[in-house]
Amino acid sequence: MPPQSILLYPHQALKEFCSSVITFDAQLESLIRDLIDTMHSGPGSVGVAAPQIGVPLRVCVIDVAASKLGKNNNHGLLVMVNPEMLKREGAAVMREGCMSVPDYTGDVERATDITVRYQDGNGAFHEIEASGFEAVAIQHETDHLDGMLFLDRITSLKTGLFRRKKYK
Repeated sequence: MPPQSILLYPHQALKEFCSSVITFDAQLESLIRDLIDTMHSGPGSVGVAAPQIGVPLRVCVIDVAASKLGKNNNHGLLVMVNPEMLKREGAAVMREGCMSVPDYTGDVERATDITVRYQDGNGAFHEIEASGFEAVAIQHETDHLDGMLFLDRITSLKTGLFRRKKYK
């Protein structure tokens, strides 16, 4: 399927808490495919969440394997339905960007090690530990499901927000 249009900040849908997925069916499968295709279409994108394409459901996809920051420490393509953070440890500040905020990046403090429980597209439960860049990406995408953007977590609006480099 073709990539979906990304909602841009300050679109109100990006600030809403998403509903849990209850039905695991062909419609969810189609949403997951749309998310994967949309993620792969974005320059440097390592994840996208359903509300970014206007769907208020707790679904996101993450894949940091192709990123220089995540290529040596990742679980491959993660399809997360109804993710729940079980544990957060450590802290580090990292520069983040977002397809919904295309003109800016920002310094955000995140946990360096997490444990997350989620369902896959078939409803099966999984629990993983993630660290480093992958942990950051998971936290970023799950924030979208709670109506949060990286802008809400910037370490300092005065010194932590930057104009994004233009991709070619």
